[in-house]
Amino acid sequence: MLSKNKIKQIRSLEKKKYRTENGMFVAEGPKLMEELLPIWQPVYIAATQEWASRNEALLKDLASGKDATTTLDVVTQEELEKASLLRSPQQVLALFNLPQDDTLLSETAHQELCLALDGVQDPGNLGTIVRLADWFGIKHIFCSHETADVFSPKAIQATMGAIARVRVHYVNLVDELKACKAPIYGTHLDGEDIYKTTLTPHGVIIMGNEGNGVSKEVSQWVNSKLYIPPYPADRTTVESLNVAIATAIVCAEFRRRA
Repeated sequence: MLSKNKIKQIRSLEKKKYRTENGMFVAEGPKLMEELLPIWQPVYIAATQEWASRNEALLKDLASGKDATTTLDVVTQEELEKASLLRSPQQVLALFNLPQDDTLLSETAHQELCLALDGVQDPGNLGTIVRLADWFGIKHIFCSHETADVFSPKAIQATMGAIARVRVHYVNLVDELKACKAPIYGTHLDGEDIYKTTLTPHGVIIMGNEGNGVSKEVSQWVNSKLYIPPYPADRTTVESLNVAIATAIVCAEFRRRA
């Protein structure tokens, strides 16, 4: 049974302030659990009997693990609806500790390809970019502090579980880029045609804000500006692409060259 206090705690995690205070975030639905539970030990699970019965073996593994600290409540659909942050609750929700690490962009970019997000505001775009990074084998995304919170409910849902494999770091992006000696790519409307530009298998790709692109403060550290041309090149089109779509095109071209 879900207590009123537990429902209050879960619902409070919709706001970043309380996610930070509690050091936790919410993930919901069978698909996310399928991706997250084998990798991250949850603090708490609320699930219907149907989901719990179907995942009995997984729950036993969680209970017997080295860090077996998960509390499980088997609840009714009505109780789940009271706690859920979704319009249509999906059998299970869980609370996870916010991951902590001190990974440096400068070190990572020397060894592999990584992404940097400069002020991406829409949590749906952010979650989709995490999903794209997972698809293209990019393990680290470095976000400016002005970028949306990847642990917001909407962003977490949009990752479709990719957040379990892609580490998202919030950093002073300018300071990190100052220290970076690896190639720094940025998407710009006045950049070079990406299909005619030399690309490396390591470095950092910067994607900018939905409306304003990469900021001036960050742009000064870019040493290779990239542009995705329309087709045909002289055709009148919309001004720019959605940032998640642009990220997919850029990542695909980098990986095609690898």
